[in-house]
Amino acid sequence: MRPVTARMQVLVVNAGSSSLKLRVLDGADVVAARDLPADGGVFDRSALAAFVEELRVDAVGHRVVHGGTRFTAPTLLDSSVEQALRDLTELAPLHQPKSLAGIDAVSAVLPGVPAVACFDTAFHATLPAAAYTYALPLAWRQRWAVRRYGFHGLSHAYASRRAAELVGRPPDVLKVIVCHLGAGASLCAVAGGRSVDTTMGFTPLEGLVMATRSGTVDPGLVLWLQERARLSERQVAEALEHESGLLALGGSADMRELLRGVQRAEDRATLAVDVYVHRLAGGVAAMTASLGGLDVLVFTGGVGENAAPVRAMAAARLAHLGVGLDDARNQVARADADIGTSDAPVRTFVVTSREDLEISRGVVARLAAS
Repeated sequence: MRPVTARMQVLVVNAGSSSLKLRVLDGADVVAARDLPADGGVFDRSALAAFVEELRVDAVGHRVVHGGTRFTAPTLLDSSVEQALRDLTELAPLHQPKSLAGIDAVSAVLPGVPAVACFDTAFHATLPAAAYTYALPLAWRQRWAVRRYGFHGLSHAYASRRAAELVGRPPDVLKVIVCHLGAGASLCAVAGGRSVDTTMGFTPLEGLVMATRSGTVDPGLVLWLQERARLSERQVAEALEHESGLLALGGSADMRELLRGVQRAEDRATLAVDVYVHRLAGGVAAMTASLGGLDVLVFTGGVGENAAPVRAMAAARLAHLGVGLDDARNQVARADADIGTSDAPVRTFVVTSREDLEISRGVVARLAAS
């Protein structure tokens, strides 16, 4: 392996249900990219080998959704770590097996290359007890590690640090709220560069309205549906994960289509966007309370980066907190852009999501520390 430097080439692997996303980074530059199809977590290893055979890969970084309470920083993979990740599958049964399948596939093709796991939960390891503790029986919390973990940590970490760069102030003096708005959506309150509150909890179902996920609902409703409506656990889980959110409200999980529906004065689309923005603005206000103030508001993710009307509607409801958007800037914002008015107390930015860069950075830092 080459000496560990910031310019080493890192293969970043993001294993999903339908694809294996591969990015090779040399510093901040993506030098090669490929999305390979996947069938239920089974990846074409010959296609993977063909992609990497003509590339220099010094290290591999794997996005892993859940690190539990043990893995709170990028971790060098070996057999014992992989087994520990398998043991965490019950905490993330939809996501962990895909990550593990990706690790297996890449390790088979690049057996001599060091690999590092980077966790979506790790950034939230700094949550104070008041933020991560559920008011549930002590026996549950001790036996099953029932607590709020938070997710999207790689995105929140990158976006909050990038926002500090755009402001021109060190992260440790700023109070930042990151709105990661994509198919999944969550907020994170960042104080001094550390996560102090977030909207997702024990699972990625908690918090904001998402594309097909419900976000927070009354747990009593779930019990009622099982006890009175006689819905099975599987039916409830399927509905909350895949049949709720924007899809249930507006008939589409695509925010672009819903915003077109709003322009056509369609009732379902209007309700969907109103509910989405209502939860978003309320969540930002709650995160502001956790921070004790707000210096910077960041929008990232597919919706956060591309849906100017959503940003505008949310900002209008947050004017009392010092948020103000420049309409012209907001409409044309691309990449990393300042969209706030010059006199607004809170700086507001659109930041391009770069989880790949955050993973690469974590890999280099971990190997340098070895």
